Amino acid sequence: MHIKQLCLRDSRLLADQLPALAAIDPQLLLVFAAPDFFADASNSTRLQTALPGCVLLGCSTAGEISSQGVEDHALVLTAIRFSHTRVQAATTLLHDMADSRAAGARLARQLDTNALQLVLVLGQGVAINGSAMLEGMRSVLGSHLPIVGGLAADDAAFRRTFTLGPQGSSDHALVAVGLSGQQLRLGHGSFGGWSTFGPVRKVTRCHDNILYELDGAPALEVYKRYLGEYAADLPGSGLLFPFSMLGDDLQETGIIRTIMGVDEEQGSITLASELETGCHLKLMHASTNSLVQGAEAAASAACQPQDASGDSLAILVSCVGRKLVMGDRVDEEIEAVTDALGSATVLAGFYSNGEISPFAPGQPSRLHNQTMTITTLFETGESADCTAHSLQAQATGTSCKTF
Repeated sequence: MHIKQLCLRDSRLLADQLPALAAIDPQLLLVFAAPDFFADASNSTRLQTALPGCVLLGCSTAGEISSQGVEDHALVLTAIRFSHTRVQAATTLLHDMADSRAAGARLARQLDTNALQLVLVLGQGVAINGSAMLEGMRSVLGSHLPIVGGLAADDAAFRRTFTLGPQGSSDHALVAVGLSGQQLRLGHGSFGGWSTFGPVRKVTRCHDNILYELDGAPALEVYKRYLGEYAADLPGSGLLFPFSMLGDDLQETGIIRTIMGVDEEQGSITLASELETGCHLKLMHASTNSLVQGAEAAASAACQPQDASGDSLAILVSCVGRKLVMGDRVDEEIEAVTDALGSATVLAGFYSNGEISPFAPGQPSRLHNQTMTITTLFETGESADCTAHSLQAQATGTSCKTF
């Protein structure tokens, strides 16, 4: 496996830099950028023209992650050439939030499950029920196949997000790639770093992912009491105070749910995933230090012994809420990941409206909020040509460039 990454702070340089990616003849190009890049359809056309036969997969973000750290309003392109892994693409339109589960199933049915090892999925990140989409995919693919990825973002505006797939960029599509091959090796980690506070609250009325009542009172009214002065900045400020899902024993389950929107008239809160009437929640908050420690824990869980002679990749999907809490110190969580995985691993990812990953290898994939999720991958038994190409790239310092 060979990887080439470009970090462009000015997308007008795109045409000049694409030949460097085409030189490795990639089968997969990961594209993470601000919403404006995807709103211009000519950008995806340029990528498709420069890299014919390469599968494009990407989305809009609340911040782009590369081996250089965290960028805002930049363009991160990560080209991957596999030696032994087959790449297949899938896409489907999401008609509305109620279509989330069916759309997930439609997407999954496009993938050939023969030797399928991993599915990387990206969904538009506003009018979607992320866990229902994942349920639809699992209904076709089963619960043991790792599904990773996340929901697109738009700098915490929650208005319009984009995905990039076989049909170009869209603000109402789900896209995925399936990776098949016995020589692909994977690692997974997911961790938050948030702490609960306040009393346990019981969900007394909800429908799917819309929360209407907590302890018999309007959910938004209860929530605003906790937020105080932050309530004026909803829904964006809700990213700073997510909910912890509790089990039947009222203990934390590790599942966090963030606020995607509010309805003042109904007094309701829209979450990224559905709830059940009768379940229990607690509010959460975090400090930068605890979030950095959470990212380090996720990286340690995803770290795996490597017997590859080619490049390795780590796909990072972290929540926009974490970025808001950390502010100017957000690079610290990426530095912690680099320290855990090693500088030789190429990092690619984005800050999202929702993260999809198993907690650990062998566990079912879940929709997470407010977490850092990491998937590491590399191939064993690299071919001589790929190994030589990788070593040449390392010698010339071309594995990652910033412009």
